[in-house]
Amino acid sequence: MEFGIHIADFTWKSGPAQLGPALAAHVRNAEAAGIQRITVMDHFWQLPGIGPVDHEMLEAYATLGFIAAHTEKALLHTLVTGVIYRHPSLLAKQITTLNVLSGGRVGLGIGAAWNEEECKGLGFAFPPVAQRFRELEETIQICLQMWSDSEEPYEGAIWQLERTLNSPQNVTKPYLMIGGGGEKKTLKLVAQYADACNLSAMAEVPTHKLDVLRAHCDDVGRDYDEIEKTAMIAINPTSTPDEVATRVDALSDAGFAATYVFAAGIDEPARAVELIAGVAALAR
Repeated sequence: MEFGIHIADFTWKSGPAQLGPALAAHVRNAEAAGIQRITVMDHFWQLPGIGPVDHEMLEAYATLGFIAAHTEKALLHTLVTGVIYRHPSLLAKQITTLNVLSGGRVGLGIGAAWNEEECKGLGFAFPPVAQRFRELEETIQICLQMWSDSEEPYEGAIWQLERTLNSPQNVTKPYLMIGGGGEKKTLKLVAQYADACNLSAMAEVPTHKLDVLRAHCDDVGRDYDEIEKTAMIAINPTSTPDEVATRVDALSDAGFAATYVFAAGIDEPARAVELIAGVAALAR
């Protein structure tokens, strides 16, 4: 089992003015503790359940660039980008830029987006769900084409690109994760395009979702074992390494290869790293 630390809460004891030094120390500490992946949310306001909406939230791709400059080995990506926030070719270029500058460590986590309140507040369009899923598939197709040798036009129902030139090209093929457990659309797109899925394991081990993914793989002729299965869990001030390791072992038994852990209500980043490292030492 690999472990990722998902930084979902930037409201730390050090305060907003010290977020730069605190984040730099946090990601260096995480990498030194053996955590193999570091991710951030792609939101502009804090999410319900983690903190008040006006708590600190950093823009994802600027933050990933900062994290890349302060780490050396960890895989970095969003968990996950809302497809409606950026034009597909800009998103593809952002990933490539970070992939090149990090020595090949940056990938793309993406999903159909859901936070209507945030979008209305800041003036982002929030199309109906069917439209968002059409945008998601076309965005994935555009990214994959821009990350290939092709410079051919792209003609989609939503997006039209005359030339998909992308220079410099990625150092490594970006890791492509599609987040979410929607059984009709999301997991079908995982089967068609993704290197990995990410499923919530907040309440229970989502074994049924894996069965659905396997069926979609059979339908599209994809090898189910090619897709990395990853899960998301939370820790809080009362969490213990033993308790969390038991949950992680259950995920491993179900076929999950990586667990992304985010902290809620822990205002000292070192405490989150210490807990995850303790879990990694105990988990099978």
